[in-house]
Amino acid sequence: MALGQKLERTIKTPGLTLAGEALTLDLCGGVWLAAHRTLIVSDLHLEKGSAFAVRSGQFLPPYDTRETLACLHEAVARFDPACVVALGDSFHDARGPERMEPGDRAMIAALQEGRDWVWIAGNHDQAVSEGVGGRYAETLRLGGLTLRHEPSPEAPDGEIAGHLHPCGKVAMRGRAVRRRCFVTDGRRLVMPAFGAYAGGLNVRNPAFDPLFPAGFTAHLLGDGRVFAIGKAMLTRD
Repeated sequence: MALGQKLERTIKTPGLTLAGEALTLDLCGGVWLAAHRTLIVSDLHLEKGSAFAVRSGQFLPPYDTRETLACLHEAVARFDPACVVALGDSFHDARGPERMEPGDRAMIAALQEGRDWVWIAGNHDQAVSEGVGGRYAETLRLGGLTLRHEPSPEAPDGEIAGHLHPCGKVAMRGRAVRRRCFVTDGRRLVMPAFGAYAGGLNVRNPAFDPLFPAGFTAHLLGDGRVFAIGKAMLTRD
């Protein structure tokens, strides 16, 4: 109860400004750029379950692609974007598209119909050949923003990236909440992983330090709300 009340007193985050561009941080884990009618998602990791089965014989429930695409369908239906940008690691490996069920492939085609669709290359799917629709790019400039998969400490203001799968953890009076989150210092934004099996890295991990040397705010995906939590309130795993 105390933890919930503490979170309720934090700022509800409908959006923020980055490099002069207005961003809406959506509860689904995507970013909506209304001025560009563009929806950005990151790290879908489609076909991760089938990748585990092929590589190690470890059988996970093979429904991660369908669940991830269903969540993406809901966001696309709400925003009706002119463009969708997937910020890399859209497939868990280069052969992911080959293992997709026909129904899942058809769902991607339906989501792409009538809109621009950009697959940004990630470290997991750099070698994915064209064959799932859309177009491919290493990076994408959109107004004052630079969209790429892996964040760089040397990048100019306005970088939006993924790759790190950020999660934030808040603990109080013996209770803890750990959620996927956006992370920003007003100069760059690192997005949460969208994929059902993607997992997450605690934002207090040293991997985030070079990107946010002066601190950051984590925008946790809560139950029905996005909460802005300062670094000082966040705990390690």
